[in-house]
Amino acid sequence: MMRSSRQRYAAFRAALRSGTLPTPGSEPSNAQPPAPAAPKSDAGDSTRSSRPRKRSAPLLRRYAAFLRPFAGGLALVFALALTVAGMSLLLPRVTMHVIDHVIPGGDAAALHRIGVALLAWIAIQQSIDLVRNLRVGRLNARVMMRLRQRLFGHLLRLPLRDLAQLKTGGIAARLSSDVDQVANMMHAGVLTPGVALAKIAATLGILIWINWQMALAAALVLPPMVFLNIVSIRRIRPIYRSVHQDRTEISARVVETFGGVRVVRAFRQERAEARRFATSHHTLSRKQLLARDYECLVGSLWGLLLPACGLLVVWLGGTLVIAGGATLGGIMAFQMYLMMLLMPVSTVVQSYGEVQQALAALERVFDLLSRPADKPDGAAARGLPPARRSAGTDARGIVDEIEFDGVSFGYDPSAPVLREVSLRVPGGSTVALVGPSGAGKTTLTNLVARIHDPDTGVIRLNGVDLRDIRLADYRALLGVVQQDVFLFDGTIAENIAYARPRASVAQIAEAARRANAMEFIERLEGGMQAVVGERGVRLSGGQSQRISIARALLADPQILILDEATSNLDSESEQLIQEALRELCADRTTFVIAHRLSTVMDADLIVVLEGGRVVEVGAPRELMARDGRYREMLERQMRGGRESNREAAWV
Repeated sequence: MMRSSRQRYAAFRAALRSGTLPTPGSEPSNAQPPAPAAPKSDAGDSTRSSRPRKRSAPLLRRYAAFLRPFAGGLALVFALALTVAGMSLLLPRVTMHVIDHVIPGGDAAALHRIGVALLAWIAIQQSIDLVRNLRVGRLNARVMMRLRQRLFGHLLRLPLRDLAQLKTGGIAARLSSDVDQVANMMHAGVLTPGVALAKIAATLGILIWINWQMALAAALVLPPMVFLNIVSIRRIRPIYRSVHQDRTEISARVVETFGGVRVVRAFRQERAEARRFATSHHTLSRKQLLARDYECLVGSLWGLLLPACGLLVVWLGGTLVIAGGATLGGIMAFQMYLMMLLMPVSTVVQSYGEVQQALAALERVFDLLSRPADKPDGAAARGLPPARRSAGTDARGIVDEIEFDGVSFGYDPSAPVLREVSLRVPGGSTVALVGPSGAGKTTLTNLVARIHDPDTGVIRLNGVDLRDIRLADYRALLGVVQQDVFLFDGTIAENIAYARPRASVAQIAEAARRANAMEFIERLEGGMQAVVGERGVRLSGGQSQRISIARALLADPQILILDEATSNLDSESEQLIQEALRELCADRTTFVIAHRLSTVMDADLIVVLEGGRVVEVGAPRELMARDGRYREMLERQMRGGRESNREAAWV
């Protein structure tokens, strides 16, 4: 049962008080309930507390290696920032000189010269700072672009199981917020603290030089200020980490809900999904308000601390002036330098929390980049093997034979879907895979497409193990038309030409004609340039299927996989498509999955699968003559069809 936002928030506050909220880098990639906490022990606590430090070193080394191409830009930005920080230290010192010497001496000309010089100095300082800001923005953009490109390209090559664990919302979070935080690592972890520490050291030296008594008094203010920032980090940062995780989960749920909006409406779950969304956002708002409350409290304490600090300087400085131990200019300069000191100290403490967040994102990003790509080519991988033409082979190009030799496979190794499948498919033949649901038909074609590799056994192309062939070379032979059609949110022409983006308008139109799609395309506003919408939402199921077939036709593959390719077509369109498919399959090695056995009567070879095993193989007439499993299935379907026709006639 779905918990209310009050219950969720109460659980969150309890976890926040007990310190059991997920630490940086440990947030799950998708919404899963937390595992029960293990009993704590002193040894266990020390082990856990030391792990982040152990993980940080290799992470930072890897990040430094990633930033190496940007070393020149980093050095320039750092030098500009140090220059600006150094120039800002001059103004209080000049102010001290003016108050103590120029004004009491009544030298108006000197005052005007100093004023003009300071204006020029400030203008130069701000110009350098402007250049620094512009360079930082461009450097951040380059770092983020390079990291996003690398991560996106690597995600495209990850195994499907890894992508399924991440979910769509998790992938989007990695590419957006996580990359943003990693890019912020350069600013929060390198530039800002480096410049702030240099400024703190210089400012402290100047304060001691001006008046060591006041410097000692000012130093007493630093511990409470550091304490406030640590409280802010420990109290507020965990809340924002939880807020970030909640946003990721909400985004993933939104994507999932609208991706399956037809199911939501079919089962009348609109109110339930709206209630789930409202509950999640209500909990999120409560957490944000809690963080805001803490920020207001810390801000109020800062508002008390800063004026108190200024008052302390005036109070102590005034006493020293009266006693002859300081000057008015010294007090003024000291107060200005003190403000310059407090801000960098706050920056250094705050940057620690930002670095922790960035390290968490860095760990998540580099964890993905460290995962092996799906089916990487081995050192001995080679190109496509040459064809060995034999008598009766009608294949063109490279495909001469595809052979399954004792192939077993399971998505869960303990529950195999295919068991000891042995099969020889001559090049250029059309192979129909039939059998009940769950028999392994789609799984077998996934193995042909190398979406998965066998757990045991071998699949060979022209006598060579598919795993010994470069994956990109092999997949260049493939064309797939799936039952669950996926179209991108673009024009019809762009979807048909997806495998061949440089195809001409005439070639695209010819593929659409052969797929019997031109009839409805010409009726659409815009024709080939009509936008199909996300996942082809503006087209009917049959229209989307025909666009998918046209896409495969234009790709001109040598190995074709048709997974219920005509399942969403009406009878008239199906007949026309079958004619186009006969032409398409004439000189290709084709695997056809069909539950309606009447659609595969023209196949060269029929493979009957049951329980993951091949129970019958042969030509359609041969299997009919055997009076075996295929004939039994065909007769059952024919009887079911006649009964349906009688019921339709009676109605």
